[in-house]
This record gives sequence, structure tokens and C-alpha cells, in this order.
Amino acid sequence: MRFNRDLLVQHDLFATGTTGVMLEATLSIPVTKLQSGPLGGDQQIGARIAEGQIDFVIFFWDPLEPLPHDPDVKALLRIAVVWNVPVACNRASADFMISSPLMATPYERILPDYQTYRDRLKGLES
Repeated sequence: MRFNRDLLVQHDLFATGTTGVMLEATLSIPVTKLQSGPLGGDQQIGARIAEGQIDFVIFFWDPLEPLPHDPDVKALLRIAVVWNVPVACNRASADFMISSPLMATPYERILPDYQTYRDRLKGLES
């Protein structure tokens, strides 16, 4: 984390509960702290993704331990894929993402066109 501080300080950081406290203390930069993951923080990040406020997600998890809020995590990862937001789930993918030249330049993410899906839903409401 400290190694990437200079790059991270150029971005608005959002984190759930304890992670946000740890990031602020370690990096000495402000972090928007949301609820703890199991208390809705994962959904809060997902909502910000859907609103276009989150450009990438770094979400480390231990694949050898069960997550008590596994459905929340799956929903977060799903919404990131729906809105074409890059996700890193381990140190190697985070290193690749953070070291990309795209991190230091404006990046126009290609947003999927869900109009056909929305139109289909409108037809069901009638």
C-alpha cells in the first residue's frame, strides 16, 4: 500500500469499515469510509459503481476461508462486471492494475448499452 501511496493520493478512495480506517492510517490520506461489508458496505460500493462514481475495485479476499457475507461480495463483483469496472482480487492483479499507464490518464470506460434490457422491462410493467 505504501509503495503506491503517491498514485493513490491522486484518486478519491472509498472503502468499507475497517479497511477504510486501515487505509487512512497507513497512507495518511482521506478515505471515504462506508459501512462494514456485512452491514451493507459492499452494497454501498455497488451503488456507487452503478452511479459511475467508482472507476476500479480492489477487493482482496481469502479463497481458503468462507466469507460470512458471500452473497454481498458476489453482488458487488457482479455489479462491477455489469458496469465494466476493473476488479483486482489479489496482489498480482492489483499490481498490474495500479501500475498500468491508464491509472495516470483520463480513461473513458466503455459502458454497456442496456437499453434493450430496459425496454424489455418496460414492456413487462405494462
